[in-house]
Amino acid sequence: MGITQVLFWFLSIMAIFAAILVVISKNPVYSVLWLIVVFVAISGHYILLDAQFLAIVNLIVYAGAIMVLFLFVFMLMNLNAETEPQKNRWLKIAGVVTGGALLLVLVAALKKADLKAHVEMNSGDIGLIHNLGITLFHDYVVPFEISSVLFLSAMVGVVVIGRREGEPKPPFGQNYGA
Repeated sequence: MGITQVLFWFLSIMAIFAAILVVISKNPVYSVLWLIVVFVAISGHYILLDAQFLAIVNLIVYAGAIMVLFLFVFMLMNLNAETEPQKNRWLKIAGVVTGGALLLVLVAALKKADLKAHVEMNSGDIGLIHNLGITLFHDYVVPFEISSVLFLSAMVGVVVIGRREGEPKPPFGQNYGA
């Protein structure tokens, strides 16, 4: 077993363990910290695949900027025991059913996948920015634009959730602090 395989298994186990802790952590701040560990492990996988650009972007954008944004949202929402919504039994059942359906779809997709596919390594141009840009803006331009709409709606959702009830709406063009 080579050093690459040892690193792969170490990073995979670290990512799975941290992802489980993201889900089971009671404190949302701890969940964010464990999610940063998951992103670091994923960046390690990118480095093993010779995609150094994706590894650095993953660390800077996700483990850096997005996680800081999550922490600010948690602080803005001021979550405590009094404001926490009551747990509904039907929502838990719906979550379990939805998760089971997703698991069935993933298992069905993996059954049809060709697991013996050979990935060409060390060809020298796999992780280049030029090839990434051509693929992103040629083959995946529609999903790229759809994701931008998704991010815009997430930003609007954060503003709506972050507003306190009873707080007056500012007139168009004026800031809250003015």
